[in-house]
Amino acid sequence: MSKSIGFLSFGHWTPSPHSQTRSASDVLHQSIDLAVAAEELGADGAYFRVHHFARQLASPFPLLAAIGARTSKIEIGTGVIDMRYENPLYFLEDAGAADLISDGRLQLGISRGSPEQVIEGYKYFGYHPADGETDADMGRRHAETMWELLKGEGFAQPNPRPMFANPPGLLRVEPHSAGLRDRIWWGAASDATAEWAGQIGMNLMSSTLKQDESGEPFHVQQRKQIEKFRAAWDAAGHTRTPRVSVSRSIFPLVSAEDHAYFGQQQSSDQVGEIDNFRAVFGRSYAAEPDQLIEQLREDEGIAAADTLLLTVPNQLGMDYNAHVLESILTQVAPALGWR
Repeated sequence: MSKSIGFLSFGHWTPSPHSQTRSASDVLHQSIDLAVAAEELGADGAYFRVHHFARQLASPFPLLAAIGARTSKIEIGTGVIDMRYENPLYFLEDAGAADLISDGRLQLGISRGSPEQVIEGYKYFGYHPADGETDADMGRRHAETMWELLKGEGFAQPNPRPMFANPPGLLRVEPHSAGLRDRIWWGAASDATAEWAGQIGMNLMSSTLKQDESGEPFHVQQRKQIEKFRAAWDAAGHTRTPRVSVSRSIFPLVSAEDHAYFGQQQSSDQVGEIDNFRAVFGRSYAAEPDQLIEQLREDEGIAAADTLLLTVPNQLGMDYNAHVLESILTQVAPALGWR
């Protein structure tokens, strides 16, 4: 099955001599350069994780707009934006501008959020759950508000004496990007939230961890989650075909540098506690191409998805990560039918 293949960067930086990204400036500039290189290599997407209060990428829209201005074909997106921290209207202004700059290439992964660096960090941004509401409920409420406003319908009463002339009727958030609503993805950690995304009409972004709901291997649980999402989508009667992404760490060992970094890596599913639930974390893959191809053939989660996001170790530098992408695109993907 042909797949859209992109990279997903967490955008780590640290002032260590062992890091190739020692400052926020380094990681921002290298993120732009890696997206440009990925497009030249034939990759389909450049995606970025969003974490607040951390030495990682935090404000996605300036970065995505800059990449949109430097590229012409590659999808640009997030995986994921924590909606507990977001003002839905300001979110739409930024997203609309970035999407228009990129000529409709924005793919926004959002979610209700994950454990963060700071206790209840969203409160520092001015957001508080309503009475009887959890922080997860608040994140979904922000998402639902944004989702409705994305329809582009007017809702705000215009000033009878405005500074500038208004079109007739109620006003909407501007700039509005008409196709963006089809390019919103929900980051689901459970079967229930995947089904919720399918019901309301968002695409599904399934990550490298999932709530452990059956004790089965991660990739099997992920495949079943995707099936439940698609069943909910069909039952809701949506007319377009949804998209589904999964994320994986995949390293073909084709050079001495690859072997030095990842040659001793042994990986299997891991189980742990996160955000007060039992989670299963998917394995990483690192092997010579022939062996890697056989291992990936058995991954049911990848097989079920149409989009594969490759998590990159961004602190190893832009050149090395471009090399990893090229190795996958040329030595692994064709043999699996992804290309």
